[in-house]
Amino acid sequence: MASELKVRPTSAEHVNLRLQDGLPQRFRAHRTSGHGSSLFRVPSSGEKLEELARLKDTPQSERYELFVKKLRQCRRLFDFQNVLVDLREKEIKRGALTELVEYVTHGRGILAESVYPEVIGMVATNIFRAMPPNERQSDFDPDEDEPFLEEAWPHMQLVYDFFLRFLESPDFQPAIAKKYLNQKFLLQLLELYDSEDPRERDCLKTILHRIYGKCLSLRSYARKQIKHIFLRFVYESESFNGLAELLEILGSIINGFALPLKEEHKQNLSKVLIPLHKPGSLSRYHPQLTYCVVQYIEKEPKLARPVVMGLIKYWPKVNSGKEILFLSELEEVLDVMKPNDFSSVQEALFKQLARCVSSPHFQVAERALLFWRNEYLIGLIEENLEVILPIMFKALYQISKNHWNKSIVSLVYDVLKSFTKMNEPLFERMTASYKADVQKEQ
Repeated sequence: MASELKVRPTSAEHVNLRLQDGLPQRFRAHRTSGHGSSLFRVPSSGEKLEELARLKDTPQSERYELFVKKLRQCRRLFDFQNVLVDLREKEIKRGALTELVEYVTHGRGILAESVYPEVIGMVATNIFRAMPPNERQSDFDPDEDEPFLEEAWPHMQLVYDFFLRFLESPDFQPAIAKKYLNQKFLLQLLELYDSEDPRERDCLKTILHRIYGKCLSLRSYARKQIKHIFLRFVYESESFNGLAELLEILGSIINGFALPLKEEHKQNLSKVLIPLHKPGSLSRYHPQLTYCVVQYIEKEPKLARPVVMGLIKYWPKVNSGKEILFLSELEEVLDVMKPNDFSSVQEALFKQLARCVSSPHFQVAERALLFWRNEYLIGLIEENLEVILPIMFKALYQISKNHWNKSIVSLVYDVLKSFTKMNEPLFERMTASYKADVQKEQ
């Protein structure tokens, strides 16, 4: 049985054990152009893999032992930078992994307690590694630049698929798994989100969803470590590839929060999510961040006020693309804002909108003016016109006379017409007052 099976760890496994404890920076190799994201440089062990019998062709009484042998066989790592080395052994491992995926998917009653450490050990050996320093994060454009793809993906994809099927198996027992799916394992899993390979990050996202759903004891720790990754990104490195995926997971977590919200969760909104608007790479994860923010407000509408004030605090000064993102998010926030909360932020809000309308960048001005096509916002503006019109009038009037872009002038005229319809006497007073001020200045 399992106790009789002895496998001497390969040198690659010893390397992996060191990596699991975290290597100092000086041991980390620098990535060169064209290399994948893995830092494994696997020396030849001199041992050859032997193809084992197929599980489905083995008598039921012998399958457990063969299952464990295949799991241990799949701990063997290979150097995928040299495609001509160990071709036969690589194919044997690929075949074994494919068979393991099928076995754990369709097999029933196969996950004995003694199998759990074998499964987790095989998965950890194959996926845990130190991420290389990211030397191109600042100028990386996901729409233009190709990401570095993991060279060992032919094996790693199957390992991730096997692990997911293991977690989803009807035989999976969280009470047993928690001995091995512990905080150390979860921390190492989260660090893998820095992989440049989008295929790996997508697998990790699904796996973390399953672990969070099944291993209740890890939930608080998972949220805490995700928070630390976000804070490190904002205040230290501004370099982490998997922010969008982690925010997508966080959005699902927020959606499941019970009401009333705990103070811990509210603090995460104000101290973590709002500061995430500060980095220059916001566009890479902004849709997922907006979703998280809106989820909070839908859970507790009074959080809209600190969100709006936080957006104004971090409003970009010289980045027009980022301003457009802020304006889009702001409109989504206002869509779920209650009238009472709107009145508490209207002055600061419309001072910012007046600056955006006056922006020399026509796309910023256009996006701000489109707020007046939102029926819900029009209703809020009409209820608070005595405060809002004096703030907006000067900027709108000047643009109607001087702006170089005809489409912007047309939008401004539409806004001015809407103000006139809302309260014509107030609009006429504002017009007369503005003209009088101009004459005094002359």
